[in-house]
Amino acid sequence: MHFKDSLNLLKKLTFKKTMNTFSLWWSYHQSKNTGISKHKGKPISIAIEPTTSCNLRCPECPSGLRSFSRPVGMLKAETFENMLLQLKEHLIYMLFYFQGEPYVNKNFLDLVKIASKHNIYTATSTNAHFLDEDTAKKTVESGLDRLIISIDGATQETYESYRIGGKLEKVLEGTRNVVKWKKELKSNTPHIIFQFLVVKPNEQDIPEIYQLAEELGVDEVKLKTAQIYDYKNGSPLIPENPKYSRYKIMQNGLYAIKNKLLNQCWKMWHSCVVTWDGRVVPCCFDKDASHQFGNLNQESFTSIWNGKAYQDFRNKLLKSRSEIDICTNCTEGTKVWADE
Repeated sequence: MHFKDSLNLLKKLTFKKTMNTFSLWWSYHQSKNTGISKHKGKPISIAIEPTTSCNLRCPECPSGLRSFSRPVGMLKAETFENMLLQLKEHLIYMLFYFQGEPYVNKNFLDLVKIASKHNIYTATSTNAHFLDEDTAKKTVESGLDRLIISIDGATQETYESYRIGGKLEKVLEGTRNVVKWKKELKSNTPHIIFQFLVVKPNEQDIPEIYQLAEELGVDEVKLKTAQIYDYKNGSPLIPENPKYSRYKIMQNGLYAIKNKLLNQCWKMWHSCVVTWDGRVVPCCFDKDASHQFGNLNQESFTSIWNGKAYQDFRNKLLKSRSEIDICTNCTEGTKVWADE
């Protein structure tokens, strides 16, 4: 995080949020040491899904492939407000993203504005194709704290090799619009990040992305490794430079994920994901919501967060994380950069 962005996040802290964070941290370390899940506190970070719909067709994305095994749809204000009512006193960070393109949901910025008024750090990730003048202005006015813009190429040719159906010029235009309205409205937010998903067709563009960011007035560039679903036999998307890959080639010619699957995961103690229709799932790697612990439209968050299904999942993770399907492609410890 950059200094101004870090300071902005720290301003969201209250005494109650700080004590809750400590309770989570303490119970997490107790659990690691004993191998038995002990859990105290409510999440300090949450990802909520504005929609599963997307305008692009990226090849390693369920939204792009239209391959979900769960229902698709738009987050309703009632579901969001129900979640916020139960968690607002403890939440520090809220990411408006899971799958899909957030700006497809016409009410997305209204929900951001509500969360911002409750002193929660708000962020989203977008392909920037919807950031016209009016939407860019509304984005700044909403109080959004962080805007992650996916830009996976410095030329149209490399950009569209992964962002199928996308136009690089739309991304650049949307970025310019947000930077312009930040200046016009004398706003320090949103903190704008160019997120570059490194794959083999675009890895040579990395220096140019940094140059583009500087020219446009983008605050930060982050490089991200690509998740490949069927990685064992290799993929044309795996970068040549091993620094930018989650995977390594073994002596037998097959690929394996780099990181060691330690029987621990801080995310299972401090955060979770809520889908557009209220399902609570463990993290962003459960894209099909195959591990559902409950639904906010049917029960309280506390009963889900402290419920048997969630506790059983945490205990299973502490005993043998490698047996949990969504953990086997996890990037913890293999990212080029650290993010939320």
